[in-house]
Amino acid sequence: MDQHDTPLAPGLYLVATPIGNLGDITLRALDTLRRVDRIACEDTRQTQKLLNHFQIATPTVSCHQHNERSRTEELTSALKSGARIALVSDAGMPGISDPGSWLAAEAIAAGVSVIPIPGANAALSALVASGLPTAEFHFIGFLPEKAGARRTRLESLAAEIQKSEFPRTLVFYEAPHRILETLADLEAVWGPDLRIAVARELTKIHEEFLRTTVAEARRSLAARDRIRGEITLLVKAPPRASIAASAAATRSTEKISARLARLQAEAGIEEKDALKRLARELGQSKSDLYRELQRERAQLKSSSR
Repeated sequence: MDQHDTPLAPGLYLVATPIGNLGDITLRALDTLRRVDRIACEDTRQTQKLLNHFQIATPTVSCHQHNERSRTEELTSALKSGARIALVSDAGMPGISDPGSWLAAEAIAAGVSVIPIPGANAALSALVASGLPTAEFHFIGFLPEKAGARRTRLESLAAEIQKSEFPRTLVFYEAPHRILETLADLEAVWGPDLRIAVARELTKIHEEFLRTTVAEARRSLAARDRIRGEITLLVKAPPRASIAASAAATRSTEKISARLARLQAEAGIEEKDALKRLARELGQSKSDLYRELQRERAQLKSSSR
């Protein structure tokens, strides 16, 4: 008997959809979308375009970040009664920086079968083509939108990675209107020679990879009239030894007082807060950095006499 003649088993199907090129869709995904009872969508209008292209007439219902929790009760009840429901986001795997994880967790808790239908994913697609290490990577998703919170998050990641002896690739999603600010923060935390990859418009006609240093990527993108398209940003976060060497090189070329002054001006913070932030960036204790600052000031005072 052909599999298409066999009824689809009841359960929740997490279906990957194209991230750009419609050819990203798998044959199994198309078969599933045709045979389920309904499709829960992040945006029914967006999904309908995909369904129309492949002549799929399955009914849809919305399930997005604003109604996922309320919709979950309705969908879980149907699933417990034997329904077959597909869950899709606008692009890629549902639940990865998109709605879906809450419904999946509740379905599992209710004893419902949850079946992944794998396919395109921007983070993994960018990672394998980035040229950066793939053995160990950390998917963060979107960084905070506010500048202060974003810098704090990057600094905490840097502090965590300093405990490792091996490089790790960090994977972020970023909006085009924030990419230059994020690159500036990366440069401030890890230095201008940080190796990164900027993957833009993945699997679309204008797909682009910038595989370079953070400073060069920032210069290249800043020179453009406009930056368009969804972006996956990958960072080769250096291990402890590399961070220490980079910090030493930075200290030898720029005085602590100058860096503090710049941090204060950029972030609008007091010296003690700038000192704390710089200590994290350089992997030093705040007290050691303060003593170094005092030595600089003493030398300056002595030379001015």
